[in-house]
Amino acid sequence: MSDSNNAAPGGPPPRLLAALEKVLRPLVRLMLSYQITYPQLIGMLKSLYVEVAEKEFQVPGKRQSDSRINLLTGVHRKDVKRLRAEDRQPSTLPAAASIGAQIIARWMGDQDYTDADGQPRPLPVRSPDSSDLDFEGLVQQVCKQDIRPRVILDEWLRLDVAHIEDDCVVLNTGAFTPSQGFDEKVFFFGKNIQDHIAAGAHNLLGGKPSYFDRSVYYDKLSGQSVQELSELANTLGMQALTTMNKAAMQYQQDDQEQGRTSNYRINFGVFNFNAEVASDKQQEDDGSS
Repeated sequence: MSDSNNAAPGGPPPRLLAALEKVLRPLVRLMLSYQITYPQLIGMLKSLYVEVAEKEFQVPGKRQSDSRINLLTGVHRKDVKRLRAEDRQPSTLPAAASIGAQIIARWMGDQDYTDADGQPRPLPVRSPDSSDLDFEGLVQQVCKQDIRPRVILDEWLRLDVAHIEDDCVVLNTGAFTPSQGFDEKVFFFGKNIQDHIAAGAHNLLGGKPSYFDRSVYYDKLSGQSVQELSELANTLGMQALTTMNKAAMQYQQDDQEQGRTSNYRINFGVFNFNAEVASDKQQEDDGSS
């Protein structure tokens, strides 16, 4: 690690602490909005510190002991022992999000279901001609389990993912991003933020090859300019996501057909954020962007 951060001997780099404070600020705002208190957060962090230390900071050939985890994390040995004995249940993916994301990926990535501009075509719920494409056929391509297409459609209508127009199902969005459905939205919030931070942490730790993690930052803009730039960001972002979706679907099919070992995953995302500088001053006091 570089010592250019002016870190005290044995201590963390001050600039890293400042960056973590900026990362945590919107999370603290979110937690306070949902009455997640400081003691609740501390309990969560204590458990995570023990879990990460146990699984990711092992010494090759040696058993990970309570004492070593205590040394690494600062968590009391009694708490370490208790937390290691607990059976942590993994978070589950909401069914609507899991199936919905796969169906929309197929709808946007398969050229049979897109128009000349590459946009997802409106689909009749059920076509009278079995040779024509319809929503039921799309769902059945993706869902191997016994889930009726009408159940999927009703859930999408509830979540405002799609609407009915001229007896056809029309997507309201280019991805599974429901305007309703808190459980679905919060799942993708955790998944995407986790992977973005994981990529940045990998780069900070000097991991090779580094992950692409770039952004375009401008201030001194009018509200009108920001609105127009946001619309441009949405357009360019959807183009990038659509291109990646089609390519990833093709690679996945090729891997399956050629019997390649398929135990890797990729998460490619695009984000856009804007704020009035005056109202966001507490985040900009250090003059950094």
